[in-house]
Amino acid sequence: MRFLDLSHTVADGMITYPGLPGPVICDFLSREASRGRYGPGVEFQIGKIEMVANTGTYVDSPFHRYADGKDLAQLPLESLAHLDAIVVVGTDGSRAVGIEALEGRDVRGKAVLVRTGWDVHWGSPRYLSTNPFLTGEAAAWLVERGAALVGIDSLNIDNVEDPARPVHSLLLGAEIPIVEHLCALGALPTSGFRFSAVPPKVAGFGTWPVRAFAAL
Repeated sequence: MRFLDLSHTVADGMITYPGLPGPVICDFLSREASRGRYGPGVEFQIGKIEMVANTGTYVDSPFHRYADGKDLAQLPLESLAHLDAIVVVGTDGSRAVGIEALEGRDVRGKAVLVRTGWDVHWGSPRYLSTNPFLTGEAAAWLVERGAALVGIDSLNIDNVEDPARPVHSLLLGAEIPIVEHLCALGALPTSGFRFSAVPPKVAGFGTWPVRAFAAL
C-alpha cells in the first residue's frame, strides 16, 4: 500500500481564505525554558496554536451550516476514513463543475474528489478569488445518488460569489461531509483507492483541519 498526502501544510501566518486570519504558531513552553523543569539533559517543547477552524485543508460537518447538525465529535468515522473514492474532473473548461463531470460514475458510498487544478495557485493572491466550484445541480445529483463525502482542491466547493451557498446547504443537509483545499489530486487514478480525512473529536465545532490522504 502507498499513501499520498492530499493536504496543505499549516504554517504560521498562512492565509487560507480571504478575510480570515492566519494561524499563530508558537511555543507555550520552549525547549530552553523546559530545561529547568526536568533532569539533566532532558527537554521538551509544548506548542501553542491560535487559529480559526477554517485553516489549511479542512472538513466541514453539518454543524458548520446547520445549528442542529452533527458537529465534529458526532461524525462517525465511517463517514471520514478508508472510504472507497473516485476523482472527477470538469471537462468544459469553465469554473463551474456540473453534472456532466459526474454522469456515468458510481458514487454511492464513495468519497467524490473534484479535481480542478486550482491548488497550483495555493499561497498566491490568485487562489483567493474566482475559484472553480461545484454547481448546486451537481450537489443535488450527488445527494440523490448517495455519495459519502465530497472534496475539492479549490478555495471553496461553492461559488464564493453566490451567498446562497447551495452546495454546502445540500451536502451538509444530507450529512455528507465536505473537504476543501485539497491538493495533489492530479497524482491520483480516477478510481481504485481509499480516502481518509479525519479531524479531532471536537464538540461544538463544525470545521477543523485534517491530514487528508489517499491509500493506493
